[in-house]
Amino acid sequence: MGRRGVTTKGGALGPTVTSLIRIAERCVIVCGGLPSPMQSIAVAFDGHDTSRRALERAMQFATVAESTVHIIHASDDREAGLKVVGVAEATLSMQRVAFVTHVEAGKPGEVVARVMQRTRCDSLFAGAHMSHEEGRPSAVVVSHAEEILRHTDIPVVIQP
Repeated sequence: MGRRGVTTKGGALGPTVTSLIRIAERCVIVCGGLPSPMQSIAVAFDGHDTSRRALERAMQFATVAESTVHIIHASDDREAGLKVVGVAEATLSMQRVAFVTHVEAGKPGEVVARVMQRTRCDSLFAGAHMSHEEGRPSAVVVSHAEEILRHTDIPVVIQP
């Protein structure tokens, strides 16, 4: 899917992309302004099933392009955060994919945007957070994607 751009008043995602992210049963790729070499891949990882699937998808790209994966996790408790990302580290290690782990305090969207800017990642993979009531991605993932897309012009893959 395309997007409106970083400076649009209505946000970086249009209503079609927002709706698609909420109802899609397959991953949604929101394109950036330029093609990405996917050499430095960010994964927003919270340990839930959708972020594990996003990690698996990122790993597929990383093995083909011989990329480095940046595992990004937001947690005010660093020790607890390191336990969460341990699963991702083990998965990437077993597949011999190069990775760097980032556990930082703050809101997920802000942390991911900050780390991606600092590390100059050229793509992002994230899981869609599921609503317990409906079994569908919640507005949370859309707001995180909006936050990230406001600060960067790279492709974002949202994995249901």
